[in-house]
Amino acid sequence: MVYFMFIMLVGLILGLMAVASNPSPYFAALGLVVAAGVGCGLLVGHGGSFLSLVLFLIYLGGMLVVFAYTAALAAEPYPETWGDWSVLLYVSVYLLGIFFVGKYFFKEWGGLGWVGVEEMSNLEMIRGDFGGVALLYANGGIMLVLGGWVLLLTLFVILELTRGLSYGTLRVV
Repeated sequence: MVYFMFIMLVGLILGLMAVASNPSPYFAALGLVVAAGVGCGLLVGHGGSFLSLVLFLIYLGGMLVVFAYTAALAAEPYPETWGDWSVLLYVSVYLLGIFFVGKYFFKEWGGLGWVGVEEMSNLEMIRGDFGGVALLYANGGIMLVLGGWVLLLTLFVILELTRGLSYGTLRVV
């Protein structure tokens, strides 16, 4: 199981690097899908199956649709690929940064000891992820409403930016 989780962590880092290097909106969308899928797999491996399912459905079902719509509006005829030198430079800088930060914080993070949610205490009646969801709705209801409002505002901002070349903010002057 440790090897499986290690492979999932490497996949998460590679997916996030694909988003951060951002050669083209199409490749960034692929990186988002990989990062979301592998991140949900990590949550399942640590005992958060319900949280993983909710995250996967909301993230890929909602936010990726908006990203795909805006990427279709800002389509490039010849997008940069992951083999271009500028993208490889970004990826190598990210890999070096991850290596040095990981080496610096390795002992403070507990080395290679990974513990799931259910292994933290004994005789629990419910799983850890279900208790977290209940606390999220009980104590964080205002934050959920505020987060939904911010996502709606972000949708309107993105749609206004990509409305068209002659009417939107991104027009040629």
